[in-house]
Amino acid sequence: MIIVFAAAVAVTIGLIVVTAPLACRIGLLDQPGGRKHHRDATPLVGGIAIFCSFMLVVLTLDSPLSHWRSFFLASALVFIIGLLDDFRETPPSMRFVAQAGAALIIVLWGDVRLDTLGFLFGEEKAVTLGWLAIPFSIFCVVGVINATNMIDGLDGLSGGLLLIFFATLLLVSIQAGLIQDSLVLAIICGCLVGFLLFNFPFRNGHPASVFLGDSGALFLGLTTAWFLVRFSQEPLSQLRPITAVWLLGLPIMDTVAIMVRRVRRGRSPFAPDREHLHHILLLAGYPVKTTVLIILGISLVFTFVGLGGEWLHVPEVYMFYGFLLLFGLYSYAMNRAWKLMKALRRMHGHAARCHEKEEGAHV
Repeated sequence: MIIVFAAAVAVTIGLIVVTAPLACRIGLLDQPGGRKHHRDATPLVGGIAIFCSFMLVVLTLDSPLSHWRSFFLASALVFIIGLLDDFRETPPSMRFVAQAGAALIIVLWGDVRLDTLGFLFGEEKAVTLGWLAIPFSIFCVVGVINATNMIDGLDGLSGGLLLIFFATLLLVSIQAGLIQDSLVLAIICGCLVGFLLFNFPFRNGHPASVFLGDSGALFLGLTTAWFLVRFSQEPLSQLRPITAVWLLGLPIMDTVAIMVRRVRRGRSPFAPDREHLHHILLLAGYPVKTTVLIILGISLVFTFVGLGGEWLHVPEVYMFYGFLLLFGLYSYAMNRAWKLMKALRRMHGHAARCHEKEEGAHV
């Protein structure tokens, strides 16, 4: 496990070093402007390095990977559509079709689907999905992919959140004795560590040298969904379904709250904006590094609560209603926070204009 982790780190670093200058020459860059925070054109090679490194190191594993074939095919599909989007923005409908197609592959061919949601309403009977299992699983996979993609908004944010998530699953798989899953998760963690060495804002004012890009965000989103479903359903069942939700709690809450606000305003739920949690923290005056660390800290709290409930055998109904209550409080706070931040921004803009007028009159 240590060997494949170190190999993934080394290969990812090597690929980034090699591909970053090439990206500058062929125009695979994220240009500044609009709602973006960076000031310089930045190579979009993080996802390429992670995907290629993952595939290369996985092929060195001395174990059968036949039941992973659906995952590899679905991963290639979302990676390719993401790479096309990095070069030239593709229509949202094309990205959605690709994500739904990838979800179909792992649900129908890979047989990785949600058959039960656990004992959400009491210990008497589990919530089983029956004929709804396939459409609901596809919906959830696409939702997780988009939630993972939407958190990619600041240097080190998505990579840090996903590293916490996959490291947690690695711990669970080691405890359960799942050797093959542990090796694959160790490889993913190694790829993320190699990427974060170029993407995390270790010092304020020093931006990331490479970005993840849609190719990496979609691949990691699909990988997240794959492991969430596998670990929460038979035959593995290493986590209760509600525990899996807690492990990805913050991205889920942030994404759902934002999409609801967009729909209420008559906008597309997939339309880009600057209304995420990290935007609020930035408007509050926190630098990028502090903002990222705050969100990573909150994510760790979600992880501890989820694992704590799992290991202490807290009834699923309590974990479920606790999550709903927290989501309600989060949505309420986000709405109020945005009203406050917008008011402060208007006041700041008004004060700046008044100052400019006073200076002009003085001259």
